[in-house]
Amino acid sequence: MLTLGKLAEVLGAELVGNADQPVDGLGTIQSATSTQLAFLANPRYRSFMEQTAAAAVLITEDQKAFCPVAALIVKDPYLCFAKASALFDNAPNPAAGIHGSAVIDPSARVDASASIGPNVVIDAEVTIGKGAIVMANTVIGAGSVIGEQCRIWPNVTIYHGVTLGPRTIIHANCVLGGDGFGFAFNGAGWTKIHQVGGVRIGADVEIGSGTTIDRGAIEDTVIGNGAILDNQIQVAHNVVIGEHTALAGKVGIAGSSKIGSYCMLGGAVGVSGHIEICDKVQVLGMTLVSSSITRPGTYGSALPADEQTRYRKNVARFRKLDELARRVRKLERFSDD
Repeated sequence: MLTLGKLAEVLGAELVGNADQPVDGLGTIQSATSTQLAFLANPRYRSFMEQTAAAAVLITEDQKAFCPVAALIVKDPYLCFAKASALFDNAPNPAAGIHGSAVIDPSARVDASASIGPNVVIDAEVTIGKGAIVMANTVIGAGSVIGEQCRIWPNVTIYHGVTLGPRTIIHANCVLGGDGFGFAFNGAGWTKIHQVGGVRIGADVEIGSGTTIDRGAIEDTVIGNGAILDNQIQVAHNVVIGEHTALAGKVGIAGSSKIGSYCMLGGAVGVSGHIEICDKVQVLGMTLVSSSITRPGTYGSALPADEQTRYRKNVARFRKLDELARRVRKLERFSDD
């Protein structure tokens, strides 16, 4: 069992309290028990801390006087809480080896330290790196490469020609490398454009459940190192997402668009095809990005919820904006004359 002294050492924190106090888990500032670690990142919740029963709280120096229990003083409590969470991770850690029900092509290269779960299918010329975990019912297509220490949760489908960098995590029900939406109209119907690119995903990427990333039409679809993608995201063919960019749930990115590094896209943001978003851009939830963004900053366009009667009035007025603009221009010309 961990102690506060050990936690302080690992996190580089200043401990105010008993170093021998055991800590066996994590808790919220409101509900943590006497053996759990909590944190306070927002001073608005200080009233909860003043009544907490936690073993200790991660706080900044200026909150020390208000903490009734042991404290771990750090610069960034939320970041340190994230680091501490790794010490209490309870995700299953399957043993190395290949389950008897797995189907593996003889040409595949599976490291002896990897774990291959029940009903996994691994196609020709696949490489599975050291310490990788591939969980039940996952399918990995021909020529794909799974890097060292990757974790692939159950029911993931990885098509041919997909590369995962080291320590990348793919959650359940993802589909990586499916065909992009490429068709040419032939006058009577649609002629398929066969998608001959692949998907390249960098190191330390995490991709949430139910997300789909299409293979490139000619060149690869690329996800940069350290990017994090939430659940149920659609990344179309030939999209490039920069390093350490974060996408919230339901984001949709159309084909051949490029998202820079250190960007943050809120829930249900839509990005049109063939545009670019530069580095360090934050896009607020429900926003439609229909043209390139060339300057870092925060952007948004979605209307927040409003009382129904007022919302309907505003929508009616919105429909008259063009007419109103024309009248204003006419009046301006009249006044200039």
